[in-house]
Amino acid sequence: MILEIIAPDHHLYSGEVDLIQVPGSNGSFQILRNHAPIISTLDHGRIKVVDQKGTVTFFEVDGGVIEAKNNKIIVLAETPKK
Repeated sequence: MILEIIAPDHHLYSGEVDLIQVPGSNGSFQILRNHAPIISTLDHGRIKVVDQKGTVTFFEVDGGVIEAKNNKIIVLAETPKK
């Protein structure tokens, strides 16, 4: 699957992944290859990304939106204030 995670001021991630787990507004959920199309809002929490090599990466977010369709995932994320 192709994943892009975009924050207002920069690109957080772009690449091929096997799994993404996000803090959905109604609870955490994950997306695997061939997932049904979905659009959801995100709450404060961690996004977990597992790439094709098995490397796990985490991103802290304060909310956002995720869209997944045809193995392409786009996350528009609000990042924590520094």
